Amino acid sequence: MSHHAKTLVMTVSAAAALLLGLAAPASAHVTVTSSSTEGGGSAVLTFTVPDESATAHTVGLTVRLPTATPLTSVLSAPVPGWTVDLTRTTLATPSKDDDGNTITSAVTQVTWTATAGGLAPGQFGEFSLAVGPLPATGTLYLPAVQRYSDGTQVNWVQQAQGSAEPEHPAPSVAITPAGAAGGAKAASEEGSGDGWGIGLGAAGIVLALAAGAVGGAALTRARRPAVQPPVDSGAGLTRTPS
Repeated sequence: MSHHAKTLVMTVSAAAALLLGLAAPASAHVTVTSSSTEGGGSAVLTFTVPDESATAHTVGLTVRLPTATPLTSVLSAPVPGWTVDLTRTTLATPSKDDDGNTITSAVTQVTWTATAGGLAPGQFGEFSLAVGPLPATGTLYLPAVQRYSDGTQVNWVQQAQGSAEPEHPAPSVAITPAGAAGGAKAASEEGSGDGWGIGLGAAGIVLALAAGAVGGAALTRARRPAVQPPVDSGAGLTRTPS
């Protein structure tokens, strides 16, 4: 590889590393994605939990569900190596389900507990709930508490005030009105939930451009005609002395 190509690769690699570094803080949050954001509908909520500790394992996750607009149907997906406990609470104001039945209690808290080692440093886990109905509009906040094997815990419970993102934002889903265009999968933390994906995508584009540039340089070098040695016009001739 030529000196120019090596320099190009080193420069692009450094840029990609910087982009990945910028994306890392966003990925460190506990976040939630929803299979649908349409108000009044059902959805699968998936919580992504990264282990941020250098030494301790994540051994527990507790998520609080709303009581003012209760999710009257909550089902948990099994997670190997974890147990799940659904806590039901009597509602101050009973509600009706889609069939007109009176609902007097709802699941207001879900706790996952590791039965083995949990999530080691550098790992992440996903925990899913099938829920419904979603609130009609607004933002669905789902405060979470992450517990570590050394006894520490991180409270992901803060709601954003203005454009500034809090240090420990609560996972959230922006609800779209029923019938509105969209209602597609949405990530929590509007300002940073997609940072990881954006950073990785940008880094991938940069690396792809680098690969193309290096490949182009190699192709150009391969196509360049070899320099032939000068032909000696006298070679192969015998001179007869005069």
